[in-house]
Amino acid sequence: MQVQQEYIQISAEIRDGKPRIANTRITVEDIAIWHLKQGYSLIEIAGKYDLSIASVYAAMAYYFDHREDIDRRTAEEIEQIEVLKRSSPSRLEEKLRALRNDATNSLSS
Repeated sequence: MQVQQEYIQISAEIRDGKPRIANTRITVEDIAIWHLKQGYSLIEIAGKYDLSIASVYAAMAYYFDHREDIDRRTAEEIEQIEVLKRSSPSRLEEKLRALRNDATNSLSS
């Protein structure tokens, strides 16, 4: 637990209380996604974001120790985003849809 306390912090007022690398806004979830889903090596992540290699490995260790909770929270956030998208379509999408409809109507006239 000593290593996690040195490299991982949780503060309710920063990044919505998600566990993050100490003294940064980069969350454990960010590191896990970059590594596991986007295929970046932990060394690449450390270099790209000017993090110590130890902190990146600590983030992954924390992720694997708390994977179920982190994955559940991520899925809930994705669902909330999808609900917002469905209930509040973007103005750009509406304008593009209108332009496409106008173009289709012009071609068929």
